[in-house]
Amino acid sequence: MTESKEPILRVENICKILGGKKILDSVSFSLQRGELKVLIGPSGAGKSTLLQCINFLIPPDKGQVWLEGTEIRSRRKRDLYAFRQQVGMIFQDFNLFDHLNALENVAIALRKVKKMNRQAARDRAVAELDRVGLGDKLGLFPAELSGGQKQRVSIARALAMDPKIMLLDEPTSALDPELIGEVLSVIRDLARGGMTMILATHQIGFTRTLADEVLFMENGIIIERGLPAELLSPNAGTRSRDFCSRLDELYAEDE
Repeated sequence: MTESKEPILRVENICKILGGKKILDSVSFSLQRGELKVLIGPSGAGKSTLLQCINFLIPPDKGQVWLEGTEIRSRRKRDLYAFRQQVGMIFQDFNLFDHLNALENVAIALRKVKKMNRQAARDRAVAELDRVGLGDKLGLFPAELSGGQKQRVSIARALAMDPKIMLLDEPTSALDPELIGEVLSVIRDLARGGMTMILATHQIGFTRTLADEVLFMENGIIIERGLPAELLSPNAGTRSRDFCSRLDELYAEDE
């Protein structure tokens, strides 16, 4: 992790109520440049909602988000538009255009948003697909790709926009077990290359080895935060360790 006095992202007191239920309750944290922060916790803890509130895909009821010291005024369309260009979002279900091949799925935003010409957009798309190991799949459509390949296309699409931060919402949860590794490998390479990321995941082994900090969420609150070695070590008497042990048992039963 690259040290910096000023966090690249700061989130303060994010609150959200959906359907009369409090999903997020005054959630705050900061993210340093080059840091990988991992959100863990049970389903319904608020991890996905938090990521979507950070990117204003779901507007928070209260709270503020700062990028590089500047508060994001989400009601100003120009500010929100500029912010989203700098913060890439990877979803559980890929969100690819079914009628476009892998190359066009990556290139389209470069042409529409960054106003690149067709050849420049194509060249950048090829480079990013190569980066995620899909240089030989350029002409394939989503229906012709595996789940892991589709998720790697979505990562390439986000990377092509040169984001300052990546938000990844359980990017392997929709994948068969044998396909999870190829996506985690891409995320691992990004982390080692210094990409700033917030990752919601149940992949505990990955979390132990690569996270700079773990945030454990439950009932819309961050109840524990710390280094993986502090929260997840065998002798740690933490809620995080208890949760991860149950996950380990579950996966062991499935083998």
